Amino acid sequence: MRLFLNALLLLAITNLYSQNSIKGSVTDANTNQSLAFVNIYITDLEKGTTSNENGLFQIDNIPSGKHTMQVSIIGYETQSINIIVPNSNDYSIRLTPSAIEMEDIIISTPFHKLQSENVMKVEQESVKNLRASGAVNLADGITNIAGVESVTTGLSIGKPVIRGLSSNRVLVYTQGVRLENQQFGAEHGLGISDNGIESIEVIKGPASLLYGSDALGGVLYLNPERFASANTSAGDFGGNYFSNTKGYNTNAGYKSSEDHFKFLFRGSLTEHSDYKTKDYRVTNTRFREQDFKAGIGYQDHGFKTEFRYNVNHSKLGIPEDIGEQSTLRTPLLPFQDITNHVFSSKSTIYLKNSRLDINLGYLYNDRKEFEDHHHHEDEEEHAEEEHENEVLEAALHMKLKTANYDVKYHLPTLGKFETILGIQGMNQINTNYGEEELIPNATTNDFGILGVSHIHFEKSDLQLGVRYDNRHINIQSGIQKNFNSFNGAAGIKTNIAKNITARINLSTGFRAPNLAELTSDGTHEGTNRYEIGNIDLKNEQNFQSDVNLEFKNDHVEFFVNGFYNKVNNYIFLSPDGTFIDGDPVFVYLQDDARLYGGEIGLHIHPHPLDWLHIESSFETVTGKQKNDTYLPLIPANSISNILRVEFEKPWLKKGYAFIKLKTTFAQNNVDVFETTSDGFNLLSAGLGGTFSLFKNEATITLSGTNLTNVNYINHLSRLKPDGIFNMGRNINIGISYQL
Repeated sequence: MRLFLNALLLLAITNLYSQNSIKGSVTDANTNQSLAFVNIYITDLEKGTTSNENGLFQIDNIPSGKHTMQVSIIGYETQSINIIVPNSNDYSIRLTPSAIEMEDIIISTPFHKLQSENVMKVEQESVKNLRASGAVNLADGITNIAGVESVTTGLSIGKPVIRGLSSNRVLVYTQGVRLENQQFGAEHGLGISDNGIESIEVIKGPASLLYGSDALGGVLYLNPERFASANTSAGDFGGNYFSNTKGYNTNAGYKSSEDHFKFLFRGSLTEHSDYKTKDYRVTNTRFREQDFKAGIGYQDHGFKTEFRYNVNHSKLGIPEDIGEQSTLRTPLLPFQDITNHVFSSKSTIYLKNSRLDINLGYLYNDRKEFEDHHHHEDEEEHAEEEHENEVLEAALHMKLKTANYDVKYHLPTLGKFETILGIQGMNQINTNYGEEELIPNATTNDFGILGVSHIHFEKSDLQLGVRYDNRHINIQSGIQKNFNSFNGAAGIKTNIAKNITARINLSTGFRAPNLAELTSDGTHEGTNRYEIGNIDLKNEQNFQSDVNLEFKNDHVEFFVNGFYNKVNNYIFLSPDGTFIDGDPVFVYLQDDARLYGGEIGLHIHPHPLDWLHIESSFETVTGKQKNDTYLPLIPANSISNILRVEFEKPWLKKGYAFIKLKTTFAQNNVDVFETTSDGFNLLSAGLGGTFSLFKNEATITLSGTNLTNVNYINHLSRLKPDGIFNMGRNINIGISYQL
């Protein structure tokens, strides 16, 4: 591997090309008036600027080769322009007015195109918008994205669910590297703060072609905060208050860029007490999270690199029943104490009409779990003090160290063909230090090789790819396991009529069994069951077909997505009828399964009332085993209806107000070991805007969720078997200030 990288670097050094500048002007396509403050951003360079008061712009130090330039501003259609440097360097850009929201480049797919140009349908949402809707944290926010839900344990612990698949079947990427934090556990959350994250992309369906094992169900891709534009600096601070938990989230950041160097950092602190329902507070749903993110970048002479670091430390209470009613923020026993370190580097070497991307990552997950047998209730106050000083001894203590690499070579464009070749790999070591052992000490090694091409036709785009993967697991007891898989994908996007776009994607995916499924032999904390692994488990292998139709004109957008997902050797837990130490014994079995469903959406912004937006969406998924029994943890069908207005005043910019009603239907299609769930309606509303304060921009948001304070239980809540309600009414006040 080292020899391969050295050879590529030597090749790059001998093919470096001089730096160039591009310049241009931006005007309104209808009036020919110059447009100021338009964002011009070169995606692969992660470098940009804004047009001046005369609509002019210039970006310096551009390496030779092919790049994608994104041009965007609110109120106009986003343009994606392929530029070849130094063949052309002067651009006259004409933007068409539009009430449709600005598009952004999709980063999670390999060719980095606007969604309207992408062969694969990808959902994208900004964290800013998710917060404005009242989301308490990242796990809560992703449930606002069509086709995405969350399996929750209280408020602090949530796991993404994409079209009915979750846990190790959904891969999470942060800072360009795969997140590894013992995610096999039902009570293991993301361990990532939304502070310092700019947007979220969701690939719904198997993405094993791009990401390897564990992307069988889809990918949640977290895009980090961008660096500042060249020769600019920016700082900000802000905070949110949440009435329900009497909690808060504060953060502050600063970033600065020169022609060659750039850096940023952001720190945040979050604390919440137990969340409140209409009738009671849910004991030990309290948590505290500290997060720090930093990055440094450099670009010169055909080479770009950046290094990012994130450390996240959290103490999360694990709720068990309704007990103490208080607004204290220090978790009671049992609780988790988790520290995640994420180191990542992202480098690009620009050759003549081609480039080499090298992404490297190192993740260190330190997980401790403390049980409640150390103290009696009358010693609770003293116990809390001990928690804070960390004098307790962890019953479960695991350290997971993961190193991974992702190297992709973008070949020179040949006619209609854009092609990428790549290798990916991972080395992972799990070590136990506590008195209990949930999974054994083991080393996992992954290796994958892939090729994918994007073929451009006049009215259509075709994407084809193949991949091979190998996973080797070496368990300390002497057992070794090997898993192999070939996968492929094919997709086409075509304009079948004016304003109507169709996408069809066919893809396969796989997932190798994780250590818990292979080797578990003990009581799993918080689940009240004794789990026994199955060392003979095989790969899960799936085939999914996706169909997407979109209609879009100046005032109406409509889409319909449908999917059918066949999963062979689906792994699931099932009781065998016996008990150990009073806990029922569950064993891991395999059977074929299928999931099907989709999403439908409508967005109306009628002329001349372009400030008015009416949005409605419906999502459904059904999951069954081969014998026609239903799969567990399948989200209920739901409909969301939103009425939103946008407005500008001399003293207020980017003003908005919304009201939302989400109707979740009863879930009666349940696994034989689940209970049904009733339907419910949640009413939300909010408003906000930006204004000038001491010559700088300040933004205030006010939102409310579950405004009618209904008692309800989400089907994906792990507190459902105990009859514990989800969170009641919550009012969120947020403010941010640009320095």
